[in-house]
Amino acid sequence: MRMIQANCRIQFTAEDISFISDVLGGRYNQGFVVDLLSDAEARDLILDDVALYRALLERGGCLKVSAHFYFYVLVRHVLLQAGVDDRAMTDYVAEVLAEFSGTEHINAFVPGRDEPLEYCVDMMEALQSADDSTRFMLRAHLGNHSLFFAGVFPSRIRSRAERKGAPNLEYYERLGQLNYRVASDHRLARHYDLAPIYASLSDQFHITRKALNDLADRVLFIDEDQGPNSSN
Repeated sequence: MRMIQANCRIQFTAEDISFISDVLGGRYNQGFVVDLLSDAEARDLILDDVALYRALLERGGCLKVSAHFYFYVLVRHVLLQAGVDDRAMTDYVAEVLAEFSGTEHINAFVPGRDEPLEYCVDMMEALQSADDSTRFMLRAHLGNHSLFFAGVFPSRIRSRAERKGAPNLEYYERLGQLNYRVASDHRLARHYDLAPIYASLSDQFHITRKALNDLADRVLFIDEDQGPNSSN
């Protein structure tokens, strides 16, 4: 398991800068965009420009932007529309999507086990025998895992709950809220400056989940085959 940080905004690429310059047209040339992005306040104002959000939604084909830029701009705007104006939390959620959109980060790896933990119930069971730092990592991963699947694949979760009696969306919400809350109280959350973010995600899990549902309805940014076929 990799410790996910709220750091999308410091991982932008030359392609992202070129995209910003292209979309915003005559307002900024590429050199000026580079200078502006080095200033945190100016950078955040640029990223809040609705023209970037619309361009990501409307331009077809393969966009030449990084996953960090793509997810940050989209998540920022759907959360703003939901009444959540928290850039640090947005940054974290965007990084969760960027990480989990690659299948290698979906499952949990813990010391002493050769195989990754694929099921939530197995991750919860592993908490009982894990050391302190591994328990923290598992709590954070369970929060991220729950948010990702409930946010991106709600229809798949509903279908499996109805057909097979698998966990429903309410289960994922409770699991995510609980584990983010416990993780927020851990000393390592304070060490990594993640305590406020975990606390906010616990408090606003439902709102965040619904905002991601709206985003998933608008853009198919993750392969449906990655859906929760084994995440109970």
